[in-house]
Amino acid sequence: MLTTSCTGSGPGDGAAQGPKPGAAGVGDRLFPTLGNGGYDVAHYGLTLHYVPETNRLKGTAVITARATQDLSRFDLDLSGLVVRTATVQGEAAEFRRTADELTVIPAKAVARGETFRTVVAYDGVPRVLKGDDGGLEGWIETDDGSTALGQPTGSMTWFPGNHHPSDKATYDITVTVPKDADGDPYDVVGNGTLTAKVDEGEAVTWHWRTAEPMAGYLAHLSVGRFEIDEAATDDGLPVYVAVDPAESEEAADVKALVPEIVDWGSDRFGPYPFSSAGAVVDHLPELGYALETQTRPYFGEAPDEALLVHELAHQWFGNSVTPRRWKDMWLSEGLATYAEWLWEEDRGGRSADEIFADFYDGTDSDSEGIWAFPPADPPGAARVSDPPVYGRGAMVVHKVREAVGEKTFFGILRAWTRRHRYGNADTRQFIALCESESGKDLSELFDVWLFGRKKPSRA
Repeated sequence: MLTTSCTGSGPGDGAAQGPKPGAAGVGDRLFPTLGNGGYDVAHYGLTLHYVPETNRLKGTAVITARATQDLSRFDLDLSGLVVRTATVQGEAAEFRRTADELTVIPAKAVARGETFRTVVAYDGVPRVLKGDDGGLEGWIETDDGSTALGQPTGSMTWFPGNHHPSDKATYDITVTVPKDADGDPYDVVGNGTLTAKVDEGEAVTWHWRTAEPMAGYLAHLSVGRFEIDEAATDDGLPVYVAVDPAESEEAADVKALVPEIVDWGSDRFGPYPFSSAGAVVDHLPELGYALETQTRPYFGEAPDEALLVHELAHQWFGNSVTPRRWKDMWLSEGLATYAEWLWEEDRGGRSADEIFADFYDGTDSDSEGIWAFPPADPPGAARVSDPPVYGRGAMVVHKVREAVGEKTFFGILRAWTRRHRYGNADTRQFIALCESESGKDLSELFDVWLFGRKKPSRA
């Protein structure tokens, strides 16, 4: 939850001075302008109208939040788009734009502890952003529609919000898309559960609900033509898989693998944390990455088995238990990479010991560059998704397994997903859990493998 201190100057405390502006940023070293202070969002209600032929989006965002200080004004992250109106608690509010910040000035200050509702109406052609690592994110056009991908900052291209992962919320996203010139409808795939689909003659409206808290970078929409498969896991969990027809043949195994992997993960990591599962396999091969969008990971082309395992493992590690700061990204990527190792081990391939050795020796195809920096200390935003965060992060997890033994290790994974379910956690908490569950001092292990700046000895 976000409880960032406010900005301002002068003697005395906030109560003595009266309302102050909420901070523009939460103080994340890697992304200093991302997120905002002074409030904690509980729910986003997004009503969107999208026209694929013109790539124009019209939206209304209803943001329900609780003030964590007396607020004279507050910021929302928003890149591009034109803001038409804003209200706070039903009264017209002033607003202004500076770079990717939308500053909202309510007619009356919001009191600390007050739950308040902000409504922002906006429209325009959503942007595609080029991230610090060179990858594309935001609202990306495809050959038959578009897709919205948010890691780490892209969600601010299609709705205003508090887009740092430390402020999670529930979502209702309603999207209306007109049919094409031939009268054929588009499919709209989002997070969570499809609660309604209404054919209105010339358009179709889809309503997706995410009832469990979600970080903004995991919010997702894909508009296009898909082959939809609805099934269930052995435990009755709904599974919704959408595949672009151009990827249908290559992705033939996905619909069967998703429930199998979810059931396997539930045995290994604890109960699956969400009300639905699935995947989106689009036809966007130039994207160059997959993303663990909540409940329904996104693939720009048909994934191989290991990649599908990785993104589904993120539903536990990254989506339900979300890093508190971006420097803690290794807790998502290292654990999801280690899930790949466990899957291979459990399916009769290399053991995790053998995979570790291949990474250490540099013979695994994914091991290049893993010693460039410590996994828990990326040197900048452009490096937050580099190999040390993934491969060496997984090696840290394996060293913990070696140190504490099988039973304790898997107990640690299940305790981690249970204790921090739907919340945020950081590296310090993970280390403390490993030590408390094992009864061992693991400081040397973490100092060498997680924080060390040189390739350690194998011993």
